[in-house]
Amino acid sequence: MSKREKPTREDLAAAHGVETVPDILGPNLSVLFVGINPGLYSGATGYHFARPGNRFWPALHRSGFTPRLLSPSEEHLLPEYGVGISKLVQRATATAAELGDEELRKGGMRVRRLVRKWKPRAVCFLGVGAYCQAYSLNRPAGGVGIQPEDFEGAPLWVLPNPSGLNANYQMPDFVRLFGEVRGAVDRA
Repeated sequence: MSKREKPTREDLAAAHGVETVPDILGPNLSVLFVGINPGLYSGATGYHFARPGNRFWPALHRSGFTPRLLSPSEEHLLPEYGVGISKLVQRATATAAELGDEELRKGGMRVRRLVRKWKPRAVCFLGVGAYCQAYSLNRPAGGVGIQPEDFEGAPLWVLPNPSGLNANYQMPDFVRLFGEVRGAVDRA
């Protein structure tokens, strides 16, 4: 499947279960953002946070991580700004509810290996419930924001999923939270 900006209905159907969205990694990362898994839109396009209405890209820009608003197709530029993207599970699904505990835990181990290899200055999970599920926490994360424990030697942040479907948080919330991460990595 080739990368495209706007997938067709057939592209979305064909994306279910496939692994077409590679991690964006590089040396000297200020922060590694870790999503849950690609949605079908991202799976069809091959880009992270690609669905229109996802607040990741605007929040990233408005919080100062990037000098301009990038489109998902420009994600390859992120390491130049000290930003990386990974996800707990590689395969695309219609909803994160399709993911099982074991699949999330295996993904969690993979993310730990990535963090040990690339050594970002901070790790930021985007999805509180998925983070807790991946690491078998029988308690909620230490609230939204910075966590009391580190993650493979890096400060750990857990923020809400920026999907447009997450109505509990609005764009100003994401800009503020991403800004807190940005401020912390700038001070580190």
